[in-house]
Amino acid sequence: MIYLDNSATTRIDNDVLEAMLPWLTEDYGNASSIYSIGRKARVAIEDARAEIAALMNAHPAEIIFTSGGTEANNAILKSSIDESNLVDSIIVGSTEHHSVLHPARELHRRGLDIREIPVNALGIVDVTALSAYNNPKTLISVMAVNNETGTIQPIHDIRSAAPLSLVHTDAVQAFGKIDFDVAAYGVDFATISAHKIHGPKGIGAMYIRKGIDFKAHQQGGAQERNRRAGTEATPLIVGFQVAARKAIGDLHKNAHNMHELTSHLITMLKRDIPGIRVNTPDVLRAPHIVNISFNDAETLDGEAVLQAMDIKGIAVSNGSACVSGSLQPSHVLLAMGLSVAESKAAVRFSVCKDTTIKEVDTAVTILAEIARSMRN
Repeated sequence: MIYLDNSATTRIDNDVLEAMLPWLTEDYGNASSIYSIGRKARVAIEDARAEIAALMNAHPAEIIFTSGGTEANNAILKSSIDESNLVDSIIVGSTEHHSVLHPARELHRRGLDIREIPVNALGIVDVTALSAYNNPKTLISVMAVNNETGTIQPIHDIRSAAPLSLVHTDAVQAFGKIDFDVAAYGVDFATISAHKIHGPKGIGAMYIRKGIDFKAHQQGGAQERNRRAGTEATPLIVGFQVAARKAIGDLHKNAHNMHELTSHLITMLKRDIPGIRVNTPDVLRAPHIVNISFNDAETLDGEAVLQAMDIKGIAVSNGSACVSGSLQPSHVLLAMGLSVAESKAAVRFSVCKDTTIKEVDTAVTILAEIARSMRN
């Protein structure tokens, strides 16, 4: 099987597993306990916190571990309104991950002031529109890299357009793939996750700038400086640490290699499959994601394309959730101005540091055969 799907490409590294193993089999103490194996776990967690913080130019006290990006995004948005009472309005990009859009829309259903900012045909948010929300009681949430198209958002410009507002960025697709420095970005909150950088699933983190009085969204424990209740998962945190160290240490080499692969992929797709549209921008794109759709999408069954690819041994996705067995149009592509048919028949490719050019060529050849057979 050739994995060119966003989650499947980032399989866990062996050295990450090796680092985790002792914390699963020997040093399995609860880090909140005072006995020796608990204290040992606490030291490991704080060491991981300090290293991950340094890798994104943050202070260790600004890193709060969570179960992943979805929990972190939900907690930041909801606590900012509810428990922490930091803001009374939230502005989100229309192409955000569902873990931002859905909690934002839920808050809107409760009658709160929640607004979605449009994007242009490249998927880039309208920065000038954000200047209207330059208010210390407003939270602006825009992801650093879009998970479906790879579009890099101008977070620096957003910060400049709204210097008084609180700014959050979902950096799950950015951390370990492009340069990510919270101080340089000027953000107040950020979200990262381990499983996008060859770490374990089920662990992520919130960056919360020092000085913000942020309170836990869930109650029942004083862990993580009273900002996230629940027993810390020491093996996952240690795995996250090793994955982050490797990802940042090899960032520029890996980014160059992935960019070469996706550039080759785009060239081959354009050469071998007539009538495709590349939805990933030529510039301002992350190195690992390519999204395409078909000009004759009305005649193609998007779900059948993905299923045929899977049968042929290629794991890809269209970037949207499969609800009740029916593929839904991508909200990202709809926001960029594509039709419903184009948004349903899209294909998202993702590569990682381990992907080979042979795998890319094989995927293009198979997709070309599938498209040709469906068009005949």
